[in-house]
Amino acid sequence: MELTNKQIARQDFVDNSVFELLQSLNPTNKNLNWDIEMIGQIRDSIEVLFTDNRKICTEQEFYPYLEE
Repeated sequence: MELTNKQIARQDFVDNSVFELLQSLNPTNKNLNWDIEMIGQIRDSIEVLFTDNRKICTEQEFYPYLEE
């Protein structure tokens, strides 16, 4: 089983949005490198706000994944 193109596009959108947020919050002139570990930590925190705390959407809707 694989993610659909729509699900992959959603993952890309979320990860890119988090990276753009990090870049806009960066108080220095240093360029940030793409760091999926840092992006993932922030993505997971945002996901909790959308799913657990406020029940805005499901985990799958926020960041699709394959269930094993």
